[in-house]
Amino acid sequence: MNEIDNTTGWDAIDKIMETIYGEQEPKHYGTLIPYALGGQDPLNGISAYKVDTPNPHWHFVTYGFSELYDKESDNAEDSGYGFELTFRLVRNIEEQEPPAWALNLLQNMARYVFNSGNVFREGDYLDANGPICLESDTELTALAFVNDADVAPINTPNGRVQFLQMVGITGDELEAMQTWNTIGVLTTCLQYMPSYITDIERDTFLRMPVVSEAVHKGMAQEGSNTGFLFVSQLAWAPGKKSWLNKKPATLQLGAKQAEIIGKMLRGRIMKGKTLSLVGSDVRVVFEPGDKPECIPGDDEIRFVLDNVTASAFSTRLLPKEDIFEIPTIKGITIQIIKTHITDNDGNVVKIIG
Repeated sequence: MNEIDNTTGWDAIDKIMETIYGEQEPKHYGTLIPYALGGQDPLNGISAYKVDTPNPHWHFVTYGFSELYDKESDNAEDSGYGFELTFRLVRNIEEQEPPAWALNLLQNMARYVFNSGNVFREGDYLDANGPICLESDTELTALAFVNDADVAPINTPNGRVQFLQMVGITGDELEAMQTWNTIGVLTTCLQYMPSYITDIERDTFLRMPVVSEAVHKGMAQEGSNTGFLFVSQLAWAPGKKSWLNKKPATLQLGAKQAEIIGKMLRGRIMKGKTLSLVGSDVRVVFEPGDKPECIPGDDEIRFVLDNVTASAFSTRLLPKEDIFEIPTIKGITIQIIKTHITDNDGNVVKIIG
């Protein structure tokens, strides 16, 4: 049986969408050259449905994160990566076709998953490092993921598939999710963002006192739910001894993520929780304890922090170049270096620090 004959995975997605939209024929955008044969788009297709409630919007659903044809993976429980993405985007009444940038965004999410192997789950977030709609002045520069309330998980012959809705968020909303939790922030914003419809023209919801107060209350009571943070600029240089002097060990962080790391430290250590920073070459773990110390290892560096040390450390983590020591942990230097933000062509568009 070949791919053309066996479309059970694809048909299962069609069927669940038909239960929601009946006979509506969606706008569908397929891929001419499969990704496995050198095509540039990992997804086999994207459908977009016109929806009028609670506000006019496009409802996108992807085809390709799950196994659409024959079962190929060894995971009998899940189909492919175990999910498909959905996305709800504000639609102008006169719009007859969904905007191309939204289709490109969904394909970019697929490139990230296919190339990295990292999968999305409810409560995840992703910093886009720029507008989610390229060449626009939107404040939405990140994405959050929540289960699509209207599209129930399905069981297909290839395994289970759940539908994760992608939601456009602002930079400060992303920070709120990192220092509290994604679902808490999204739930707080839901009354102003019904059905989690993304509107690239909106302002941050944190400028609304009722939202800001609820988020800060959640942070204070629960701390940060983020135990792992991928850090693009993270390095460790062991200390060196010579007969003339002793060079301290150095933990290096990028200016872009320094401040949020400081906020997360307060939200984790002071709640008795650990925080792991994961870089390309090293992993740094901060854990609560009564005796501040640094315990270097080959692939993992452990910092034990009490509340006083965590508070003092976090106040020095700011988005600017700096080098400083932690008074209660001898022989350790913290260095914050500049972060260069680049566009898709590698050109530097912004320098932080």
